[in-house]
Amino acid sequence: MRRSRKPLSVVRRIEGSNPSPSVVNEEEKEAAARAAADLVEDGMRVGLGTGSTVAHLLPHLPGRRNVTYVATSLQTERTALELGLDVQPFETLDRLDLTIDGADQVAPDHWLIKGGGGAHTREKIVAAAADRFVVIVSSDKIVDRLHEPVPLELLAFGLAATLRALDPTEVRGIPPSPDGGVIADYRGPVDDPEALAIRFESTPGVIDHGLFPPQLVSDVIAARGSTVEWLPR
Repeated sequence: MRRSRKPLSVVRRIEGSNPSPSVVNEEEKEAAARAAADLVEDGMRVGLGTGSTVAHLLPHLPGRRNVTYVATSLQTERTALELGLDVQPFETLDRLDLTIDGADQVAPDHWLIKGGGGAHTREKIVAAAADRFVVIVSSDKIVDRLHEPVPLELLAFGLAATLRALDPTEVRGIPPSPDGGVIADYRGPVDDPEALAIRFESTPGVIDHGLFPPQLVSDVIAARGSTVEWLPR
């Protein structure tokens, strides 16, 4: 069973008066990342996600002792190594103590959509391997209900047939995933994420999809304006 340890209420003020929405968004990411960094303890094995919120997390991690990190993308790995973090291939580890990652959308029941950076297959693997999966987001990622697009990673072989089976889905037109998969986006309704996940998983040619079920999620740390909140499931 995943551990979800809710600490004492966390309230952290974000500096600045009347900043622009983009500045607030970045400050919220920074605040959520700082809160998550406090969870990393000496001796842990930690999975690191991919994306702009994780980029705020990485500078807060140096200084801990005997922590081994696993990166889900070359970008995260490169930055982590530059900061002096001990990044190891995931092939050398069979479990993680903690994984920290962002999300594109978080629904009230903790269904997630991830994969804006095209690394959702790796992100799902490290989330599932961790005793505790912590999601860090700014307030704009909290939604009333999930909506398209849902990122997909597809095999190049038979791609046209796979796209037809998943209509409406379109190739995103970005470089392949870290493992060579084609990144595409499903553009249809997401009214029933569980049923949609089953559809994706039963379609030959789909490597993985960006729907993450609540069972994977231990905690969601969301920054809203001037506060950081731990959202209960």
